Amino acid sequence: MFIPTSTLTTLAVAFLSLASAAPTTPAPASPLEVEAREIAARARGQFTWYNTGLGACGKWNNDGELVVALNRHVFDPQTPNGNPNNNPLCGRMIRASYNGKTVDVRVVDRCPGCAAGDLDLSPTAFQRLASLGTGRITGDWWWI
Repeated sequence: MFIPTSTLTTLAVAFLSLASAAPTTPAPASPLEVEAREIAARARGQFTWYNTGLGACGKWNNDGELVVALNRHVFDPQTPNGNPNNNPLCGRMIRASYNGKTVDVRVVDRCPGCAAGDLDLSPTAFQRLASLGTGRITGDWWWI
């Protein structure tokens, strides 16, 4: 069967125009973009306090610093090659709010027992929101 060259050319042009009109898939979001969207939807959680020390970010902290251990549900997906010292969330700032009070804290650790959305604050940071004897409060938080 013989197909004229002009017919083949017309078919090729039609095919290429269809292929170029096909929708493109957007580039996947970076881990931090995904994390930011998740946090925007999960900016409410339980706040507890813990005694600081050597944190998952590889630095020593003390109870007098305004620092926080971030829940594992947000922290772990950002940990490159299983090394939390290189987590890009380390050092980022969070503003936590409870009952009209706020405190700004730096991410220095990971909270393995926290539920998604929860924060574990240093004693000094927790005391900016409530007394240590309260133990657990429900508040809002966001990245700053």
